[in-house]
Amino acid sequence: MTTEPRPLRPAMKRHLLLLCLFFTSTLTATELRIGSATVSITPDRPVALAGQFGTRIAEKAETPLICAAVAIESLKDGKPVDQSILISCDLVGIHHSVLAQFRTRLKALLPEIDGRKVIVSATHTHTAPVTSELPEETLITYPIPKEGVMQPSEYTAFLIERLSQAAIEAWNTRQPGGVSWTLGYAMVGENRRSIYADGHAQMYGKTNDLRFRHLEAGSDSGVETLFFWDAGKQLKAVAINLACPSQEVESRSALNADFWHDAREQLKAKLNAPDLTILGWCSAAGDQSPHPQYRKDAEARMIRLRGLTRQQELGRRICNAVFDTLDAGRADIRMDASFGHIVQDIALPPRRILDREYEEAKKHLAEYSVAKNPDNRIVTMLALEQGIVHRFENADTLPAYDMELHVLRLGDIAITTNPFELYLDWGVQMKARSPAQQTFVLQLTNGCGMYLPTALAIEGGSYSGLPHVNKVGPDGGQILVDQTLKAMHSLFPAIPPASP
Repeated sequence: MTTEPRPLRPAMKRHLLLLCLFFTSTLTATELRIGSATVSITPDRPVALAGQFGTRIAEKAETPLICAAVAIESLKDGKPVDQSILISCDLVGIHHSVLAQFRTRLKALLPEIDGRKVIVSATHTHTAPVTSELPEETLITYPIPKEGVMQPSEYTAFLIERLSQAAIEAWNTRQPGGVSWTLGYAMVGENRRSIYADGHAQMYGKTNDLRFRHLEAGSDSGVETLFFWDAGKQLKAVAINLACPSQEVESRSALNADFWHDAREQLKAKLNAPDLTILGWCSAAGDQSPHPQYRKDAEARMIRLRGLTRQQELGRRICNAVFDTLDAGRADIRMDASFGHIVQDIALPPRRILDREYEEAKKHLAEYSVAKNPDNRIVTMLALEQGIVHRFENADTLPAYDMELHVLRLGDIAITTNPFELYLDWGVQMKARSPAQQTFVLQLTNGCGMYLPTALAIEGGSYSGLPHVNKVGPDGGQILVDQTLKAMHSLFPAIPPASP
């Protein structure tokens, strides 16, 4: 069965028309003021970890967890024109409830900042604390001991305090400065979905199987880097965008920022810049992973010969890719770059449940419902299958998925955000069709929208292509791409959009 996009309902069309208000930009070069900050978000008590299906309690931190912030303000003739605060966190995601509480607190502490111009992104490490137990926000509800363990609400309060501290410090330290951007390459992520002779897909499926034919889609080895400089052209902060979630040590039971920690530490050592602020941005990578799918023995041998862990090896690759472009970035610092920040609310149609998925959900419900002494996984699966049945039987009345879209122009580059674990191909579309010289795509930003798969992934099945973990499907993915590009063109009006 195919998954062709279906027409939007009239009410949804009206919703899009009301919410998606674009403007023609008249951006000119402006003076930039830039500030930065790095703040620890590492808890000092045992805490439950998010990202896997079972409860894990971290008793220790193998690496620090941080949030890193950069504040940008543009001025024309000494008067403010636009603003942004960009924050990256070592978390699995940024839940809507966390974002709302953070913005409320920041409004009281820093009223001159428009909360809608604050972007909070997650690196998607699976070894960071649980930040929400709300059923509408989480795929899994973890049974967490009430004694001796920091509860999600307690960690969230701590996190919001630290996010506020980072935002305020970055904003209050802004000074005249400049930006530059570069493109390097490092093999970090690759597609994690194997396709077999009968057409079915399997996440992390064996590639040495006689039935294996190919990986479902490609990978992106680009390392997009944005450098922030002070007036004396000294490096103050770096934002690094690559298409891979930080999941190398995802199953451990200890706090760990994963390969971003190693990349940051190695880059700061190489630059002799211990106070450098480094933002880790995950590009569209819902079907990507740092785990090699083939050449596994060769990869392991090279890591042993270098005397590194796999986590350190990935950090080495990222560090080298950024460092390799530093001189190029230093040669083209823009102290008066055009800057603009668009924020829009857009509505995306909910993922359509296929007939076969509905029948499978009813079958699984019958199986799970007779389980004796069901464990947490079975309870979770029961709830998920009930949700599939409800979504199929009420398809015509399901609400749209509302999301906050950010598109920024900074000089010749564009930065765009989405709340999903967005499949790589959607990000490739955005980058390939973008009017900007270079485009940074930030997933898992200002929300957790679960996976947004391609039609090919839904056809193949397997985790991340299943409706249980999809709030939005391929028709919504195409709307997201097209609306993102429309917003980009409003910030780059001199470059006409491509013909249909």
